[in-house]
Amino acid sequence: MRPTPVFYDAGMTCQTFALRLAAMTATLVPSFALAQTPAAPDKATAMSNSHYVSNRAPLEPSRLIKLPIGSIRPEGWLLHQLRLQADGFHGHLREISPWLRREGNAWLDPNGVGDRGWEEVPYWLKGYLNCALVLNDKSMLDEAVVWIEGALQSQQADGWFGPDKGRTGLATNLEGRDDLWPNMIMLFCLIDYYDVSHDQRVIDLMDRYFKYLMEVPDEKFLIGYWPKLRGGDQLFAIHWLYNRTGEAWLLDLAAKTHRLTGRWDEGVIDWHNVNVSQAFREPTQWWAQSHDERDREGAERDWREVREKYGQVPGGMFGADENARPGFTDPRQAIETCGIVEQMLSDEILLSITGDMAWADRCEDVAFNALPAAFTADMGALRYLTAPNQPVSDGLNHAPGIQNSGPMFLMSPHRHRCCQHNAGHGWPYFAEHLWYATPDNGLAAVLFSACSVTASVGQNSEVTITEETAYPFEDTIRFRIALSGPATFPLDLRIPGWCANPDIRINGRQAGVPAAPGSLARLDRTWADGDTVELRLPMQTRVQQWPANHGSVSVERGPLTYALDIGEDYERIDDAGAQDKALSDADAAALNKRWPAWEILPTGPWNYGLALGEDPARAIKVRPGKAFDAAESPWTPASTPLSLEAPARLIPEWKLDRFGLAAPLQDSPAATDAPIQAVRLIPMGAARIRISAFPVVTVGAGGHAWQTPQVPRQLFHASASQTFDGDEVGAIADGVSPANSADRSIPRHTFWPNRGTKEWLQAGFDAPRRVASVSVYWFDDSGSGQCRVPASWRLLYRQGDQWKPVATSDAFGVARDDCNTVTFEPVTTDAMRIEVQLQPGFSGGVLEWSIE
Repeated sequence: MRPTPVFYDAGMTCQTFALRLAAMTATLVPSFALAQTPAAPDKATAMSNSHYVSNRAPLEPSRLIKLPIGSIRPEGWLLHQLRLQADGFHGHLREISPWLRREGNAWLDPNGVGDRGWEEVPYWLKGYLNCALVLNDKSMLDEAVVWIEGALQSQQADGWFGPDKGRTGLATNLEGRDDLWPNMIMLFCLIDYYDVSHDQRVIDLMDRYFKYLMEVPDEKFLIGYWPKLRGGDQLFAIHWLYNRTGEAWLLDLAAKTHRLTGRWDEGVIDWHNVNVSQAFREPTQWWAQSHDERDREGAERDWREVREKYGQVPGGMFGADENARPGFTDPRQAIETCGIVEQMLSDEILLSITGDMAWADRCEDVAFNALPAAFTADMGALRYLTAPNQPVSDGLNHAPGIQNSGPMFLMSPHRHRCCQHNAGHGWPYFAEHLWYATPDNGLAAVLFSACSVTASVGQNSEVTITEETAYPFEDTIRFRIALSGPATFPLDLRIPGWCANPDIRINGRQAGVPAAPGSLARLDRTWADGDTVELRLPMQTRVQQWPANHGSVSVERGPLTYALDIGEDYERIDDAGAQDKALSDADAAALNKRWPAWEILPTGPWNYGLALGEDPARAIKVRPGKAFDAAESPWTPASTPLSLEAPARLIPEWKLDRFGLAAPLQDSPAATDAPIQAVRLIPMGAARIRISAFPVVTVGAGGHAWQTPQVPRQLFHASASQTFDGDEVGAIADGVSPANSADRSIPRHTFWPNRGTKEWLQAGFDAPRRVASVSVYWFDDSGSGQCRVPASWRLLYRQGDQWKPVATSDAFGVARDDCNTVTFEPVTTDAMRIEVQLQPGFSGGVLEWSIE
């Protein structure tokens, strides 16, 4: 029978809510018949869990089933991390963000009318609501329900819900065509709210909204950059509703969504980092309906393509400091915090769909090595971009070494708009996916952390399993089982892919079950109250080589990758008002006092290579750190329970380059005669400035001489009619020679986004000089971008207040991959100017302008 609706209201006490939540999670949910399974299914996936909603026919059987929110209660460092988030800037973002003000907010207006109402509210609510639910925090739940109610009450007669100013989301130019993107995020929030409330209004809203979408013509469906590429989020919600109502027309809408979203089943179709992290899973989501094995493999194909091209670095992510760019593959290239948390959620969803434990390994890799360092340790601020090699985290502009201009490394609660609102769902969703139900009424411990789980198992039993561990800082995980009476059910334990010799004991005795790396070890027996299981995952030090990044190496132990402990100096910055220009001085001062921003600068050298010898793993020693304390964050250099000691030598020529970034890696082994030193390595997640991809060093013959970064020269004062924000006009005057016209490894100037226009570049001199020749190296990214050599150009010099053309019989060349040189009758002038006519429909630019 259907569970009684339970939903939180502002007058409900936390105790009452907890009791109703507990009652709800114990309520049986009807099972559904499943479609014919693929060839040779295992016993578990041929079944349907009789306690929790599984995939309904004709969808593929669920391999793993997410437990209702509230079933899992985190403990240990993860609980502390969630509490830090609730007490940090994300839990108080309404005090900071102008987009979360209730007054005039379209998400709270019954007609969807207001000044603010795009992705920011659902982005924030997605993490805020789930953090509130996992912590059962009354004040946060009170606030979250205000916004849930706003969304529920916003539905229009035709089925649309949410902001309704031309149905554009208030932030796009899709007038007359629906911007479906913000609603995709809010659907996640409503689904999670329904998980604990069973509020029938959620089902009704989704049913009416999806019927509305069925009537939207194809040419107006998933229109716009973000909706088109992120249709997998909508597909998730459609399948979720289908599994609860069984309405066949929902499968038609799912097919429409897949057909009209970006074709990630054909490969990586967009290189924006968040799109990649979020949307690469769509083909495998669709496999649940298509049953096509190529679709099943689609997410894996895309994941591998991204990592092969831009992810030859430690930490689980890839280099796309807004977009992945050809030639920008060094570990100094960064990733958005949005990209980090979306990658984790994709991994968690793919675990449920496929049951493939590789996604659990990948999720932990990102969660432990990338996510913690994207925030300050107290969760009081975050930065937009985090890189594996990032020895400085300041407020300067590092473009175009990274693609984004502006203070993208600054730890601030007051900027980085999308990440500022969205990054809060990383830890709550991680906590909600520690355990899954299995199709045969069992439980699977998949992601490891101290916690307790209460769930229905077997025929009709309830079990509470307490998981005790300091993982990932220790290798042993203890499970204590509490039952009211004997119960028969399978208990599956993940064996990470990095663990070759796991040890499983039941009540102190060897379990004697298959336990291969990258699999679930199954303990299928009749369990009794007080039974214990101990899983030991021996962690060996491993040295991973990255041949595609000059033979650099990273150091790993268990699920953790280690980085150099550089030493961190925090410098407080006043940043309030970065987004809200209407703040009064008094309000800005109060916010700065409560929520400061921070630059993090090194206190020691960072330019080390590792001297590992012939047995690299043995050269590295394990050093216990501070005793593990579950009541504090382990993600700081001082508090980490574990560190490593490695032999290293300085590479004096390895310096910050002109962009303030660690100069790109060069070939290993690097030659250096610096004395050997023992350096401390700490978990990547604890190092907010770090080197985690190291050169290997050697003394004497066989080493590669490391080249000091080119120091740019200012050959003249450069200016232009238009320069793209991610480029710099000074690139044309820095004396750096390009390899070809599409060389993205050096600075460039472009006129983007201007196309087909007449533009100019100017060279100014400190004093008049004699000039008789110029050479221009055009930027042209044919095949990957929209810049081309110009249609034509001419050269002028300044005489007094007039510009005059030079006298020459030379052609004004537009050749690619070469200098286009023009000689002319010598002139004496204080400025030269190039006038450029861009090709119709294209932009253009210059890599270098030499003047003789």
